[in-house]
Amino acid sequence: MNNFIAEAVSLISEDPADTFFNHESAVRSYCRKFPAIFATARNSILTDINGTSYIDFLSGAGSLNYGHNNPMIKEALLDYLRSDGITHSLDLHTSAKKTFIEAFNRVILGPRALNYRLQFTGPTGANAIEAAMKLARKVTGRTNIVAFSNAFHGMSLGALAASARSAKRAAAGVSLPDITRMPYEGFLGQQVDSLSVLENMLTTPGSGIDLPAAFIVESVQAEGGVNVASPQWLRGLAQLASRHGILLIVDDIQAGCGRTGTFFSFERAGIQPDLVCLAKSISGYGLPMSLVLIRPELDLWQPGEHNGTFRGNNLAFIAAAQALRYWQDRDFMDALGQRSKQIADTLAHWQETWPQLIKAVRGLGMIWGIELPDAPTTQQVSAQAYAGGLIVETCGAQDNVIKLLPPLTIDPQSLDRGLAQLGRALSSAAKK
Repeated sequence: MNNFIAEAVSLISEDPADTFFNHESAVRSYCRKFPAIFATARNSILTDINGTSYIDFLSGAGSLNYGHNNPMIKEALLDYLRSDGITHSLDLHTSAKKTFIEAFNRVILGPRALNYRLQFTGPTGANAIEAAMKLARKVTGRTNIVAFSNAFHGMSLGALAASARSAKRAAAGVSLPDITRMPYEGFLGQQVDSLSVLENMLTTPGSGIDLPAAFIVESVQAEGGVNVASPQWLRGLAQLASRHGILLIVDDIQAGCGRTGTFFSFERAGIQPDLVCLAKSISGYGLPMSLVLIRPELDLWQPGEHNGTFRGNNLAFIAAAQALRYWQDRDFMDALGQRSKQIADTLAHWQETWPQLIKAVRGLGMIWGIELPDAPTTQQVSAQAYAGGLIVETCGAQDNVIKLLPPLTIDPQSLDRGLAQLGRALSSAAKK
């Protein structure tokens, strides 16, 4: 046990959980499923105050694509802090922001022939969503926005209006207007072309739907159950938006930054959205940061028209610029492809082995979902995996999907062990 953990243990009451139960709000959620008190972490391994280790298939809900305490990024942060670099700057010009902007254009946008302005919003993904929707309404002069079934875009009121899960929407306590809900690909069954439904509703007199300012879409619906839109559907949606003068907003907050195997989740479709929202792993180190990518001709903001005190997190800029080095590393990208295939092959084998348990397997890259019969079964599997040293979350409108989000940098041995533990939990559920 290292000195940090020993000191933490010495400061904790006889029942360590009392601190949280007695003083923290009842709104807490992840800790109810995974109640250990964690103290240290490196790459894909979390260690609690008792020295027990856990393999992390949650990755900060997609905020830690490059693992916990990534050593390359950490050294850059420590060097910056030791030099008394700026930490907070509002939207003042800083060398840290300049470094990130130049690296992002050179490493990400330029090679993909993408031309975007970068808007640094408040530090949460929901803030990026709010900014993108606000700008779409400003540019078009229209208020309605089309969002999709099973979508999740955040918990602030505008982002929540675009989200679909009833339990989260109910917590708003007020009406959530100016959103029209349309079916995502496959929501009405594989035999129904949801894009035809959407276009008919937009163009047929009597549908009652006003021409929207924008479509907002996740190319992979993570919280919604790991629903993966096909490249054909995404291209069709982009073409539909273009035909009718509707802006296309892609929410790449959880599925972006390499999670699907390419930096942007929409690259496989060959589209160029009008607006792209990034957060979570854009900082590379779990530091709060989000941004909106804006086609230059749409950048009609007046100075200060959308702002936020913490839109200048310079530590996040330093970490984010360092993380982009991975996207120039052929070994990293090759390993990412190998790990992605390992997960896909393992899940396909499990589906063949336990067809009575596993209803569907969905995903790509290193985001995967295993659909089980019901929520109690997924909770049982997640709980048993945790008891064996694996943290893996559930998702979906009915909470019946196991969601895998291991770090992109996870070593093969840890990935093997984590999958083996999840396999044991599924095997146990299949026998009941």
